[in-house]
Amino acid sequence: MSPDPAMVAPGAAPGTGVTRAHERVLTGCAAGFSLLEMTIVLLIVALLLGGMLNPLGALLDARKRTQAQAQLEQIREALLGFAMAYGHLPCPSTTEDPTSADYGMHDPACDTDRTTEGYLPWRALGLAEVDPWGISRSASGAPFNGYWRYRVDRNFSNPLALIAITTAPAENLSIQDGNGTLLTAPTETPVALVYSTGANLVPDGENADYEGAPCGNASGHARGGSRACPDGEPLYQAGAVGAGFDDLMVWISRPRLFNTMVMAGRLP
Repeated sequence: MSPDPAMVAPGAAPGTGVTRAHERVLTGCAAGFSLLEMTIVLLIVALLLGGMLNPLGALLDARKRTQAQAQLEQIREALLGFAMAYGHLPCPSTTEDPTSADYGMHDPACDTDRTTEGYLPWRALGLAEVDPWGISRSASGAPFNGYWRYRVDRNFSNPLALIAITTAPAENLSIQDGNGTLLTAPTETPVALVYSTGANLVPDGENADYEGAPCGNASGHARGGSRACPDGEPLYQAGAVGAGFDDLMVWISRPRLFNTMVMAGRLP
């Protein structure tokens, strides 16, 4: 049925009832978005994505920190297990060649060097090679990014003089937080410590220069300062993440080590 000519709007196409203005609107819609509209849409999408990336990155980093802390607890238990099995703690690993049979194994001796900090002997302990941020090395010249840092008191890592109930620390390992508050007892200093360098892959705070505390300093890091310590007393840092600090650390105290070895029948 043809439309009534009287009902057709002026300018309408014959037999359709649609004006030329309507045709132009419909044609414009069919053509899609204009360049300006597309630019605005892309800008909005970019802003939304940018706002989501920061929280997502923080969430991933927090997840890796939780994973690293759990791994550090496993490492501490593995070190205690090594002491139960062999009567001493392992030396650090200092072999740099990944093709060497000694790579990832503990050095045979470390009882003469009071300032030795090396890497966790992960192969000897059957543990993960690197922390959640780390990259496994394939060449001698490659950096040790994300490898667990490890230090042990030389009196507790000597395979020729096994740990006894009378064994006392030879070093004065101390650990403080970012505010300078001592986290370890001056009378019972740690016998070993392990830490991850975190997301930035470098030792932070006191860990960057761990021999920096002067002998017998007044701030409580020393037990009297009577020992000869030409390199300074070993002072490390642990605790909350802050500006310029994201390391994670665990340590083993002498009482905990003794208790574990007594329970295992290694000590009377």
